[in-house]
Amino acid sequence: MRGGLRHAYESYRVRRRSAGLRAGTPGTTSPAEASPAPPPPPPPAVSDAEKSAPLHSSTTSRDDADVPHALRVGAAWSWRLLAIGIVAWALLRIVGQIRIVIIPLAIALLLSALLAPAVGWLLRARFPRSLATAVVLVGGLAAVIGTLTLVVNEFIQGVPELSAKSSQGVRQIQDWLRTGPLELDDRQLNNYINEAEKWLNENTAGLTSGALSTAATLAEVLTGTILVLFATFFFLRDGNRIWRFLVRLMPVNARWKVDDAGRASWQTLGAYVRATVLVAFIDALGIGIFLVIFDIPFAFPLAALIFLASFIPIIGATLSGGVAVLVALVDSGPITALIILGAVVGVQQLEGHVLQPLIMGRAVAIHPLAVIVGIAAGVVLAGITGALIAVPLIAVLNTAVRRLAARTVPETPSDAVVVASRAP
Repeated sequence: MRGGLRHAYESYRVRRRSAGLRAGTPGTTSPAEASPAPPPPPPPAVSDAEKSAPLHSSTTSRDDADVPHALRVGAAWSWRLLAIGIVAWALLRIVGQIRIVIIPLAIALLLSALLAPAVGWLLRARFPRSLATAVVLVGGLAAVIGTLTLVVNEFIQGVPELSAKSSQGVRQIQDWLRTGPLELDDRQLNNYINEAEKWLNENTAGLTSGALSTAATLAEVLTGTILVLFATFFFLRDGNRIWRFLVRLMPVNARWKVDDAGRASWQTLGAYVRATVLVAFIDALGIGIFLVIFDIPFAFPLAALIFLASFIPIIGATLSGGVAVLVALVDSGPITALIILGAVVGVQQLEGHVLQPLIMGRAVAIHPLAVIVGIAAGVVLAGITGALIAVPLIAVLNTAVRRLAARTVPETPSDAVVVASRAP
């Protein structure tokens, strides 16, 4: 009953208010209802600068609009680059912690890219896959061990002769320092020699500790070698299945793109490794011929050193060629050393201007600055091994990023099964 009375009272007030509005007499309403509404607050004062600063679509308040656009863009770039740098630093720390696994796997990938064509030839000759992989891997190991055996034997046989000629070469250098353009007297020479001996004595402990630490890592080297062999074997035998498994871990819409980028990167890695081997062989052959012509001792070991060092672009062959020049200086004097130096420089020019563009081509074209920076970063992070794998890593990443950034859709594989969403 109380609800009915309240409803009737409300209806009565509504009718009275409507009647008063039609009659135009404000007295028909109650004093509370007839009181005028409070006036709206005045709008806040806006200065001319605020009126002339429109809000940008990327700002959420007037305070953001007051910040210059260039400063807002710079701040946005800064925190994003900072986030990327933190992630990259964390990845480098993780790689540093597990480098004993990462580095052997990287070397195994390089060896797999080098030996994959030989495995393909044996597979086309109807060899079983496991047998073909084993034959290629054992043959490669035999070639490496045989080369190292020849190098070590020749080095051991020539050390006594080179040691005697080294003493003679040191005396010749001392005579040249006295009578040459420097005109150093005996007192200055003795001071320099004493400084060198002092430095050697002071750093003997450091050199010895480094040698001991190197000997302590023999187990790690052995473990890494075994991991390289096993990883190379399985990469050569099951590489395609391993890659398909990794691709299936990606989202469905990204699988074809990742597969296309990965296979293109593998082709780039194979082209790089094979081209580097060919270029290194040509460098070693060219400089080795001059060493043999001028009867420089250790011609074969020096050529092998040049071949191995040439896997580090630009820097490797230059440093190993410098070793050959020093041996020629000690053994045959400055004239022969200058001739060997000219041969090293000539071979380097032939490599840089003819062999690299002709053999590698556009597939693995990398700017020399990127090569030098990559080698320096590799040396800092992982020593000689880092310098060895830095450039192929840059080449692979260059190809992968280009393929992933391309807007073209990879072609449908011939064995792909396409299921239509509705019947045609």
